[in-house]
Amino acid sequence: MMKTTPAAIAFGLCAFTTVNAADIDGQWARGDGNAKVRIAPCGSDICATNTWIKPGTPKEKAGDRLVMTINPDADGGYAGTAFDPQRNLTYKLTVTINGDKMTTKGCVVAGLLCKGVDWTRIN
Repeated sequence: MMKTTPAAIAFGLCAFTTVNAADIDGQWARGDGNAKVRIAPCGSDICATNTWIKPGTPKEKAGDRLVMTINPDADGGYAGTAFDPQRNLTYKLTVTINGDKMTTKGCVVAGLLCKGVDWTRIN
């Protein structure tokens, strides 16, 4: 099973010029309470950077970053890829945003291993 990391955002999001960054940009708390991330432009992409990790959470640390290249999809969400430089993994990524709620789904191994994560926008 895929470990919940920034890539499970998010996992995460994007060819910045084609994505409505206002939907994605900001601070997000992971549904399990173990992480908070800041999503913001980074060059031509969007990055999700861990700003806080609950003590004792294995394989994650503050400062870990996920680089996302996504585009709007037919369902009103976003789809593309996310690269996790800490683990040298690229994920197929989908993102759905509804107000202050976000769901990310990251898949590896040709889409055979997937994990969805819920997020809530925080101020």
